[in-house]
Amino acid sequence: MPSTQQTLFRQWLMLQALPRAPLRTTAADIADRLAGEGHRISKRSVERDLQTLSEVFPIECDDRSKPYGWSWMRNAPSFSLPGMSPLQALVLKTAEVHLKGLLPASQLAELKPLFQQASQTLGTKPNREGLAAWPRTIAVVPATLPLIPPEIDPDVLRTIHQALIDHRQVRITYQPRATKQNKSYAIHPIGLIQRGSVSYLACTVEDFEDPRLLAMHRIRKAEALDAAARKQPPEVMEAAKAMVTSGFSDRGPIKLVMRMASDAIAHIEENRLSSDQTISETDDPDWMLVKATVNDTEQLRWWLYGYADCIEVLKPTPLRRDFSNSFIAAAANYRGK
Repeated sequence: MPSTQQTLFRQWLMLQALPRAPLRTTAADIADRLAGEGHRISKRSVERDLQTLSEVFPIECDDRSKPYGWSWMRNAPSFSLPGMSPLQALVLKTAEVHLKGLLPASQLAELKPLFQQASQTLGTKPNREGLAAWPRTIAVVPATLPLIPPEIDPDVLRTIHQALIDHRQVRITYQPRATKQNKSYAIHPIGLIQRGSVSYLACTVEDFEDPRLLAMHRIRKAEALDAAARKQPPEVMEAAKAMVTSGFSDRGPIKLVMRMASDAIAHIEENRLSSDQTISETDDPDWMLVKATVNDTEQLRWWLYGYADCIEVLKPTPLRRDFSNSFIAAAANYRGK
């Protein structure tokens, strides 16, 4: 006969093995997992334990078809042993504030039980005084215009997550931005990249080797396939991250030389453009000369456009020409109005 301690530990492992609805697992899978932990128990005993635990914990059985599937209820509070520490709860509450402007509502909903548990932990005595008050003393303010994150289909997100874990191919229906016509193809997922409020899936398509970046919110359907995905070295993911960081266009390093208004120069005195950045005076006290080695990316250009009336790009000549043409065209939009 197993001891009470062994029984409790086995049941704790069973609860940990349960996914959150709509994902499910079977009693046979749990029995296999327990065997790997050194607890040899029959599938029938697992079913009996789960029935008993369902009277105490918010777990449910989907008995519409065999094999029956078990899971935590969709809105069940997060369960973990040992309990969440006040420090862990604080980190989660801080993350909640930051992620509200980044993740779509469907992704935030998946994290809601953890945030609720964090609130409960910080709200219990004796945590109420110090750490519980911390989230009210911090604020996250976006550096750019806050945009509403595009919504991602929850089923698509779950399928992609599971495919990344299982290293499986996925057949997707995708709507490119340039056309309204959906396209369907099999992909080999590599990883997910978050840039601001948009999530991208790095992958290779069909038999092509070059990595692609697909906006997750444009994936209309996703179906996991039995075929294994091609394994990629870590450098491929790093290259995909660099593509997203650069705004999907990196023209290489340049020596940027520009004049910048003296009353705006503080923006780059503390947050430097590069390690070799220099700022020097000019003959005009209202302007400073800035030199820095940077990569010519869309991200750099967006930043420069944000200071349109405070800068004059001097070098390199192609960049100066691009900005000159853009500002001439922009000024034409306001003539006579």
